[in-house]
Amino acid sequence: MRTDYCGAIDRRFLGQTVTLQGWAHRRRDHGGVIFIDLRDREGLVQIVSDPDNVATFAVAESVRTEFVLQIVGRVRLRPEGTVNGALRSGEIEVLADSIEVLNPSLTPPFQMDEDNLSETVRLTYRYLDLRRPAMQRNFRLRYKASMVVRQFLDSHGFIDIETPMLTKSTPEGARDYLVPSRVHDGQFFALPQSPQLFKQLLMVAGFDRYYQITKCFRDEDLRADRQPEFTQIDIETSFMDEHDITGLMEQLVRDLFKQVIDADLPAEFPRMTWHEAMHRFGSDKPDLRIPLEFTELTDLMKTVDFKVFRGAADLANGRVAALRVPGGATISRKEIDDYTTFVGIYGAKGLAYIKVNDVTKVDETGLQSPIVKFLPAPVLAEILQRTGAQDGDLIFFAADTFKVVCDSLGALRLKVGHERGFSTGGWKPLWVVDFPMFEYDEDDKRWVALHHPFTAPKAGHEGYVESDPGKAVARAYDVVLNGWEIGGGSVRIHREEVQSAVFRALNIGPEEAKAKFGFLLDALQYGAPPHGGIAFGFDRLTSMMCGVEQIRDVIAFPKTQRAQCMLTDAPSPVDEKQLRELHIKLR
Repeated sequence: MRTDYCGAIDRRFLGQTVTLQGWAHRRRDHGGVIFIDLRDREGLVQIVSDPDNVATFAVAESVRTEFVLQIVGRVRLRPEGTVNGALRSGEIEVLADSIEVLNPSLTPPFQMDEDNLSETVRLTYRYLDLRRPAMQRNFRLRYKASMVVRQFLDSHGFIDIETPMLTKSTPEGARDYLVPSRVHDGQFFALPQSPQLFKQLLMVAGFDRYYQITKCFRDEDLRADRQPEFTQIDIETSFMDEHDITGLMEQLVRDLFKQVIDADLPAEFPRMTWHEAMHRFGSDKPDLRIPLEFTELTDLMKTVDFKVFRGAADLANGRVAALRVPGGATISRKEIDDYTTFVGIYGAKGLAYIKVNDVTKVDETGLQSPIVKFLPAPVLAEILQRTGAQDGDLIFFAADTFKVVCDSLGALRLKVGHERGFSTGGWKPLWVVDFPMFEYDEDDKRWVALHHPFTAPKAGHEGYVESDPGKAVARAYDVVLNGWEIGGGSVRIHREEVQSAVFRALNIGPEEAKAKFGFLLDALQYGAPPHGGIAFGFDRLTSMMCGVEQIRDVIAFPKTQRAQCMLTDAPSPVDEKQLRELHIKLR
């Protein structure tokens, strides 16, 4: 019915009669001649309606924003001085022979090129929001990214296999979304948080290299980079160790960024252990664009009487660390107070600081701070030496448990780094490796898996799994880009006795293990090969390549931060008949 997309009409069509269909982006009446910008997914073309064509002109006068139109007309050059170099169609215009209104439109709640729209309005009228050129670009990029991933994995012998959406609820991890069974009274399916167990079973089945771009579901608190349903690139392979897997996946990420946005990532991603990342940056996903780093002071503060620092240093899990901000002495007291309030979000009880006015004077004449008088000159000198402080610098201090120090000072590092221009820009990837297998849950008084309970321990660490879980290091790896974890994976446990030992370490007894994971434990005894894999957050990857702040801008119909769909008003009540069929009574 149409000759081509509106945005594709250019000089090639000069003198030709074309048929175009799309939406009226704008209508302008210039001294009796009516101009209509006709828009489709490829862009805009300018339509001209001349009053000499009475019937067509009458229709053009009735056109309003977002009317759906079919236009037949002749392509001609624009008059001199009216060329729009920003458009592919900017050299030409179409003189309308006929205009047909295929469907009128109500006045839309916003213009399709309008910025600074409220998210509530955007999500309520998502079908209009998705018409906007910026959103159209996002989803074209997302599609291109998925094709690059599929082509890469196909070229390396991976095959796409679907796994179930209705599966078994298991402990550990985030909360499951539960689906009640109508035919099995009182029993429930769960929507998958990940295809983890099924992809391991596919390795047992001998498929060797599997992938899937699939939906996953987690009933957890939301933020800009989380959704209750999200998409991940799920990958598993047999007979490859962590070095083989990370090397191949690094190549995938490089190819993806090069082919989709023509960005060159490093030929080899740097690697850093979890321990190093936490001690240098306070984060297991450090943003390497910001050069600011922590300075460890815990050992030094064991020698002082200042209770704030000494008390934290003497804790079994305590830490004292410093963050030097070059040129930070210009930061005002009000800004410091604001930063103090900010770190309080992460559990910090305060934020000590020293302004370095004269590095040669290790006392209150050269160092400006309420805490200087509590610290001996040799300690102050050692702080200056370790941090490398110079005149005009500011040193922030955090003293608390290891977690609070890492969380609060790590967040401050990012905030100060971006606000005060320390970020170097560009793309800074990183592999973080050698994660702890377990972390201790103070609330439940037990060990929990840092990643998931199917991650294998490093060679030589099997004995720690039950005897000293805090020492066990996992064969796990995360790939980080500009402070975002874009993918995470591990070599899996492929022997039943090791998997059972991990369950015991997690306080999962034999009966519970059999009930929850019996199918996996059985499968591992039938010649399960060594295997491992990774999952990439596809929404995060595409949002980064699109240059948007939140993943909702690359998900066609996302939920709000309250896990609601503004468009369909979901979730919503269901009638009593449906509940009875599902054997459910609401309390």
